[in-house]
Amino acid sequence: MSTKRSIFEEVGSVEKSPVAQAGLIDKGRGGARGAIRIWLMILFALVVLMIAVGGLTRLTDSGLSITEWRPFTGAIPPLNAADWQSEFAKYQGIDEFRIQNQWMQLSDFKVIYWWEWGHRQLGRVVGLVWAVGFFWFLLRRQIPTGWTPRLVFIGALGGMQGAIGWWMVSSGVTAGESMTDVASYRLATHLGLAFIILGFIAWYMMMLSRPERDLMQARRGKEAKLFGLSTGLLHFAFLQILLGALVAGIDAGRSYTDWPLMGGQLFPASAFLLEPWWRNLFESPGLVQFIHRVVGYALLAFAIFVWLKGRKSAHPKTQSAFNIAFGVLCAQIVLGIVTVLYAAPVQIAIVHQLLAVFLWVLILRARFLSAYPVTTSIRGT
Repeated sequence: MSTKRSIFEEVGSVEKSPVAQAGLIDKGRGGARGAIRIWLMILFALVVLMIAVGGLTRLTDSGLSITEWRPFTGAIPPLNAADWQSEFAKYQGIDEFRIQNQWMQLSDFKVIYWWEWGHRQLGRVVGLVWAVGFFWFLLRRQIPTGWTPRLVFIGALGGMQGAIGWWMVSSGVTAGESMTDVASYRLATHLGLAFIILGFIAWYMMMLSRPERDLMQARRGKEAKLFGLSTGLLHFAFLQILLGALVAGIDAGRSYTDWPLMGGQLFPASAFLLEPWWRNLFESPGLVQFIHRVVGYALLAFAIFVWLKGRKSAHPKTQSAFNIAFGVLCAQIVLGIVTVLYAAPVQIAIVHQLLAVFLWVLILRARFLSAYPVTTSIRGT
């Protein structure tokens, strides 16, 4: 609609139209999305490394070598012969040494000590990387709107993980209670929280990989049923990861090394030898491994159902995400069987654990693309 011209305006003058500004949704709330994503990627890699080192610490029976929890002074290892003898003496006072490792000399103790020290030190590094990154972005006011609580939440989970780590170790640092390992349910809690932390970091990385306006538009095309199914698959896989931790905690993977039977039977004969009966759910190698196997079969059946639904997605990238996740899940099941048949050697067992990490993230990615699908044109651009 035309407007009145001033009588003093030159006839030949042209009124300038306001220039449209792109990305107004992101303006004032975008922050340093790319830099924060890189920081989260570093944290993600450190947590994966932490899970790997933690697994090797358990597989080498090194977790009880440090008998105290010293969050700050514990960062300094023994520096002389007297310090080493002091640490060794503390270890000699717990059940694991008296019952299982009386053969150890100081040189043997140093090997398991360095594994546990490295595991704890890596935890400190993770906490330091989080703190430095968070306060750097906070003080520079580069955190996107609404993201501060999310980043604080990751740090809080990390602090909780450290406390739970000592809660786990303390269950095995005993004298006169015949404990030679940590409590398996505490190990499952510790590993489970590590996967939760990893999951949140991965989810935030995926959200920051796309502009806010893109996510808002993609959310309109959310495939609700597929999102629900992938959420169920994620929880199902998490349950199996916890059961795997129970198996690892009591070395149940080395109790029955045949498949598909267990000791030549469908149901292990030693399933219910402990009293009271409920202890068998956590401490009976036969029953714990049997449950882990059965849940694995059920997980595969449910994964097939979810995969068939995922293949029908209207978005090629979502279809691909479900295809990849299902393929890795099948590989993980095969590797699990191989782990049992070879009595869980360190090399195979740690690969089995790391593949679980990879599978967890891939299921999470399929879930993310169900919620925020990437629209692809007919030409694939």
